[in-house]
Amino acid sequence: MSEILVAARDDIPEGGARIIEIGNLEIGVIRHEDAFYAYRNFCPHQGGPVCEGIRMAGVYDDVDPEGLFHGQKFDKADMHIVCPWHGYEYRLKDGVNVCDARLKLRKYEVTERDGNVYITV
Repeated sequence: MSEILVAARDDIPEGGARIIEIGNLEIGVIRHEDAFYAYRNFCPHQGGPVCEGIRMAGVYDDVDPEGLFHGQKFDKADMHIVCPWHGYEYRLKDGVNVCDARLKLRKYEVTERDGNVYITV
């Protein structure tokens, strides 16, 4: 395993992403709430460039203790990566598909050191 320099920390803006190529492998590094996440840029559904998709908060049903439905709301603590090809959603924190836990993005370890962001491949 080797450590690869992705970019200077400040070169990836909050909410932004950087796609890097290592040989024939593409890895997306995403910055969210001052943390970095790295995944293979390959959707397990049909191979779409998942890390190039939008990031959006998960949606949940707002139901009160009596079971009355009050609509749907966004959960900003549960950010998703949405594949641009077919809309498959994966949790940003762990890369697991929100509907089928058998579908997972390949995750890479991210390290910050001396103002730079590295991934271990």
